[in-house]
Amino acid sequence: MAFVTLMVLASPVLILLLRAAWITLSYYFLTPLRICRIMARQGVHGPPPRPLIGNLRDVSALVAQATAVDMPALSHDIVGRLMPHYVLWSRSYGKLFVYWYGSEPRLCLTDAAQIKEFLSSKYAASATGKSWLQRQGTRHFIGRGLLMANGAHWSHQRHVIAPVFMPDKLKGRVGHMVECTKQTIRALQEAASATSPGRGRRREVEIGGYMTRLTGDIISRTEFDTSYDTGKLIFRLLEDLQRLTASSSRHLWIPGSQYFPSKYRREIRRLNGELEAVLTESIGRSREIADEGRTTSAYGRGLLAMLLAEMEKKKQDGAAAGQQQEQQFSYDLQLVIDECKTFFFAGHDTSALLLTWALMLLATHPEWQDRARAEVARVCGDDPPSYDDLSKLTVLQMIIHETLRLYPPATLLPRMVFEDIRLTSGLHLPRGLSVWIPVLAIHHDESIWGPDAHEFRPERFTAGRRPAFLPFASGPRNCVGQAYALVEAKVVLAMLLSHFRIAISDDYRHAPVNVLTLRPKHGVPVHLRPLRP
Repeated sequence: MAFVTLMVLASPVLILLLRAAWITLSYYFLTPLRICRIMARQGVHGPPPRPLIGNLRDVSALVAQATAVDMPALSHDIVGRLMPHYVLWSRSYGKLFVYWYGSEPRLCLTDAAQIKEFLSSKYAASATGKSWLQRQGTRHFIGRGLLMANGAHWSHQRHVIAPVFMPDKLKGRVGHMVECTKQTIRALQEAASATSPGRGRRREVEIGGYMTRLTGDIISRTEFDTSYDTGKLIFRLLEDLQRLTASSSRHLWIPGSQYFPSKYRREIRRLNGELEAVLTESIGRSREIADEGRTTSAYGRGLLAMLLAEMEKKKQDGAAAGQQQEQQFSYDLQLVIDECKTFFFAGHDTSALLLTWALMLLATHPEWQDRARAEVARVCGDDPPSYDDLSKLTVLQMIIHETLRLYPPATLLPRMVFEDIRLTSGLHLPRGLSVWIPVLAIHHDESIWGPDAHEFRPERFTAGRRPAFLPFASGPRNCVGQAYALVEAKVVLAMLLSHFRIAISDDYRHAPVNVLTLRPKHGVPVHLRPLRP
């Protein structure tokens, strides 16, 4: 009797263990092998993987070797430095190949027509970036935000957020961008007027730090109605989380590693808790200020205002609809916090990097600096740019696009295939396949951009964008804030160029590195010569 009782009690545990074993076997072995057999039948191969770790050691070793030293000259030919594995394997297996990130097979997709179809609305529900972000550990600090959403939830979140970045809303942001940039210009003028102790020459300015503070100030004021002091703390926590996430992702190939205790996970949880506490306090202040009305205008005009208004709307609808509302998607406080983390991270980091790389390029190409400055003077006169002026700054727009081509903040565009897809070309993408689009390599491909693909030539964008230009992705899941980023970049660059002549420092060391985003390892020191008193 006791034996029977023991078996009855043990059977649920046994079932759970068997289920866990089957899920592990399927996830780490059976599904990857099925995918690779399907790809092999189509003639798509790649480097042979090692058990469990796949090609991770190869990638790590190649990247470590390529980035061990700074580049000997200021060259924009950086694909071999940042993606040496892509260069090696594309030569050996062609530009369509499969490699293994641990137990996850990844297809490298570079054909422009296939990419356009794959990212189109036809497959928007079948291909998302969610799984890759989860595997990278990014979910620890952006949670259920728009980047992680899928299916109907993604559609609803996008529907709520997209209007914030429409032209009529952006027009009202320009004034805030101008005021924030004026403060940065005053700080730069003060720094530029000082001399280096003991050297008797104008002090160098590390322009990247100023751009980071500026874009942080802009997004704090325009989208989250908070001070930069609060935003500064949020950005510091996000930067620490970004660094830890990049480090911890190297260990995610181990089966079940997401459940193992580790110093990375403990520190990520601590920082994430601190970050959410700051955001919760900031959100609470916004809700207290809007003590009556409970409309978007009562909360303010930015992204946080829209999210809080949506949360309040759903709460009121839920009270009226009763239990039926429980079955519908709605914004709660945690999701509002997750969206704030997503857009603080994406809207701040990528914009700062765009401006930093653009200023480095202008500092090393004074002829384009002069052309852009002359255009700003012609369009804007002595005044800061208005929203209506921005569309007339075509030279500046070409410079921004060429910067995004040479130095896209996101060097890779990941997508996970959730349903079988067969492209017009006949390529079969099986369910469960991870697709990687190497944006940096495509942007530097000489077969697309010509023999001068590694050179800074903004005139290539005279006729508009190219089909293989992907700094903000493409299709319905493209970057929702791209218009905001471009408006901000034009305002900031126009004002900086009208106040300073910029020259690169002799101490500049060219060493692009990839820490989730593409950044200058040693910063960008420049000399600034004020043009106005």
